[in-house]
Amino acid sequence: MVDISTNLSGIHLDNPVIPASGTFGFGREFWDLYDLDVLGSISFKGTTVEERYGNPLPRIAECPQGMINSVGLQNPGIDEVIRHEIPELARHFHKPLIANVSGFKVSEYVALAEKMDRVPEVGILEVNVSCPNVHGGGMAFGTSCENVAEVTREVKKVTQKPVYIKLSPNVTDIVSIAKAAEEAGADGLSLINTLLGMRIDIQRRQPVIANKMGGFSGPAIFPVAVRMVYQVSHAVQIPVIGMGGVSSARDVIEMMMAGASAVQVGAANLVDPYACKKIVEELPILCEKLRITALHDIIGCVS
Repeated sequence: MVDISTNLSGIHLDNPVIPASGTFGFGREFWDLYDLDVLGSISFKGTTVEERYGNPLPRIAECPQGMINSVGLQNPGIDEVIRHEIPELARHFHKPLIANVSGFKVSEYVALAEKMDRVPEVGILEVNVSCPNVHGGGMAFGTSCENVAEVTREVKKVTQKPVYIKLSPNVTDIVSIAKAAEEAGADGLSLINTLLGMRIDIQRRQPVIANKMGGFSGPAIFPVAVRMVYQVSHAVQIPVIGMGGVSSARDVIEMMMAGASAVQVGAANLVDPYACKKIVEELPILCEKLRITALHDIIGCVS
């Protein structure tokens, strides 16, 4: 019998497969399709202090082996998420959730963490530092070691839950950013967020999406994600959740061998709503073929 369980900061997961924030909403589109309890956890839709409509339409562009999105953190705001969305999701998923939160200034991250800290269904806070710092000239929090450290320190002051910082790949040296988060007290790291991409409609001679550029995700970015997960996991002592183009059980194994303790599945959910379920089902079969008796034994096995 293959043991496909894993552990994130003391939280037991039956398996390492987690739908990534922004691609699974609050589970509403999926819970009628299959039993969500087959999943290791769920990182639900990125939540901000206030309700956000998001960016103007169109905000999705297809690409070979991927997609570009500029949804703009559309969500009903923290109070409505706590009052309505989380209790609804908890009726269909009975394990600790991962709460993905996004702010545009440090005080917003703190407010979000304080409120999520009181939500019993939330097991881990996933802090998205890819947002522009409105008090820092518009540069994304995640592109500066100092900003990442500040957000991490301030969030850690107001919550007892494990804090995982979700890192942007749109930096020169992701290892230095990861170390800054670890030194500031982060309990874990999530990487990678989307790359920055663009498509042009050659008939209209205009960008395909209204915001011109957006987050590029899907299988095309998987090798970049594996490389960054490998680099970061070998440079820090805290757990890493790997993501970026994961779409199969083989990808999960590869990501864990690179150093990930768990894996998030993003764009694949938009192509096939059963993607996560299929990966969970395929994992033990593939492990047997590879003579892996316990998934936790392969974490970071590639030196």
